[in-house]
Amino acid sequence: MPHAIRVHEHGGPEVLRWEAVEVPAPGPGEVRIRHTAVGLNFIDVYYRTGLYPAPSLPFVPGAEGAGVVEETGPGVTEFKPGDRVAYAGTGLGSYAEERVIVADRLVKLPDGIDDTTAAAMMLKGMTAQYLLRRTFRVEAGNTILIHAAAGGVGKIVCQWAKHLGATVIGTVGSDEKAEQVRQLGADHVIVYSREDFVARTREITDGRGVDVVYDSVGKATFLKSLDCLRPLGMMVSFGQSSGKMDPIEVGLLAQKGCLFLTRPNLAAYTASREDLVATAQDLFDVVQSGKVRIDVGRSFALKDAAEAHRVLEARQTTGSTVLLP
Repeated sequence: MPHAIRVHEHGGPEVLRWEAVEVPAPGPGEVRIRHTAVGLNFIDVYYRTGLYPAPSLPFVPGAEGAGVVEETGPGVTEFKPGDRVAYAGTGLGSYAEERVIVADRLVKLPDGIDDTTAAAMMLKGMTAQYLLRRTFRVEAGNTILIHAAAGGVGKIVCQWAKHLGATVIGTVGSDEKAEQVRQLGADHVIVYSREDFVARTREITDGRGVDVVYDSVGKATFLKSLDCLRPLGMMVSFGQSSGKMDPIEVGLLAQKGCLFLTRPNLAAYTASREDLVATAQDLFDVVQSGKVRIDVGRSFALKDAAEAHRVLEARQTTGSTVLLP
């Protein structure tokens, strides 16, 4: 019988239990897949702790994976057994050796991308795609600020934005991470543990401010990030790894330069099949071209997901981390 990680109550990493599960036959429009690699993301922590509500308890966490189609349900014509596929942002359930999933949320993997790389990049890479190409369309001459630049999304954003011709400013927590980000092409790296990132950003931009801030840190950086923007700049808050932000008075955006503020997520940007396929294809193209390299920093056995969560929350990871069934 296949196994999965299940959460019966919210809490710390210790609530992640390795259990035998039954996997039903796929129904109409569904496929059963065997995972070969599963992505680890901070959103998994949010669901484990209860910050984001799961549909019910117990549940299988995880929002990203790669694998092989084992069986197709009635009406599925785009996929067949043996196809290599990947997905992200489809709801919970990827921390499993096998699962059933709706077929139209899957994409086929090109031969040039292996399963581990796919699992490491689908959620983070498609997030980077919509951040850079749709939420704020980065063009040559733009200056961007990306927080957590040494993280999974951050490393992809740094490379992709540089490829697009932007000036890239990244914040990191250590000198070691700063060097990694520089090697990816970041023009300026701020070590926030000893530097005021607002003052440094203003210095780097000669007082102008940046065109866009990409902030997945949340509570610890949110208000200061607004002070890094030029007038009419855009604040993109796409995560809250340091905690939930306090409510703000809308008038503050006017006071700080008539700023734009958005809180996007991958589900909205890939809601249609057309958008999902186009987003994934854009990511596949930039990775296969060599313009963006996916860094798989660490891997853990899927059954050891609790330890992977401990390491992730302790900020001891760089790049992407994968769980291997």
